[in-house]
Amino acid sequence: MAENKFDTVLQYLSLEGEIKQTLPAFAASGDFIKKLYAFMIKTRLFDQKAIALQRTGKIGTYPSCEGQEAIGIGVASAMNDSDVLCPYYRDHGAPLWRGVLMEEIFLYWGGDERGSNFKNARQDFPICVPIASQTLHAAGIAKAMQLKNEKRATVVLLGDGATSRGDFYEAMNAAGVWNLPLVFVISNNQWAISVPRHAQTKAETLAQKGIAAGIAGIQVDGNDVIAVHDAMLKALEKARSGGGPSLIEAITYRLSDHTTADDAKRYRSEVEVAEHRNKDPLIRLKHYLEKNCGFNEVEENNLRQSLQEEVMAAVSRFLSIEPMKASSLFDDHFASIPHDLAKQKQEFQDLTGE
Repeated sequence: MAENKFDTVLQYLSLEGEIKQTLPAFAASGDFIKKLYAFMIKTRLFDQKAIALQRTGKIGTYPSCEGQEAIGIGVASAMNDSDVLCPYYRDHGAPLWRGVLMEEIFLYWGGDERGSNFKNARQDFPICVPIASQTLHAAGIAKAMQLKNEKRATVVLLGDGATSRGDFYEAMNAAGVWNLPLVFVISNNQWAISVPRHAQTKAETLAQKGIAAGIAGIQVDGNDVIAVHDAMLKALEKARSGGGPSLIEAITYRLSDHTTADDAKRYRSEVEVAEHRNKDPLIRLKHYLEKNCGFNEVEENNLRQSLQEEVMAAVSRFLSIEPMKASSLFDDHFASIPHDLAKQKQEFQDLTGE
């Protein structure tokens, strides 16, 4: 049965990168922590480039994950390859860690569904824009794993706004009553577009929303990648061993606009944003690496240059992809295209010369 205990937020690193409590065993590997950091930087650079592509008309509306990199990377790095990720439209670091190509994500936000046909991570679900519907997909996947007696787990990512949707409660209820191998990860970035966290729910925490479903919850510092990774390792082991679902509320802040179609200055102050920039997860982990792993500016600059080149190579590949034919909109609706639809496609091709 879930316990109603949310007195503390799991945190290992202070804002200055100081160790606040005994680190989990995996943190003993400096190379692994450096890998986490590298993927967080990669995610930030990818994010910045995606915004630039949107501003120049190369892709459509795009949701930045600036300030949330520790969540996506902390979550995905704890998963096994055989686990299944059900992402939402932010936290791009998770699919990147899982092997989804940057150009595939660019394609998706450019309105090309071929971006959802991942070369790698074939078992993972595509980006989900409708709010909270991915939680129900995740419950179904977890139930299938359970029926097959598989030692696997499903992970679903969602924002704080999604916890106000009925889909979320339905998925939690199913996960609780069926004891599913499912981990809910809430990226609580304090804003559901322009709606602040306090206006969404009277619940003291989002983690406690699992109590009614019999699901144990935990709050973690979402800007501390070590804390996120540790919480995920424990929740995933519990799920795979038949212990049932878990709910993780990762507390962070959305430093960006909600999307490139939004102007957050209309509803929140620059003072508030500046305060949270001091909690940037990249800065925190960099301080830790400098103090404990011999990390220095030369290594930092080399890493950033290498990753920037990787991002630019992905952009080049994306821009070189030939657009789909307009007539492709008739495809993939049926295993065998019906006569009337085939006739419409032929008429369309005759008119357009495709």
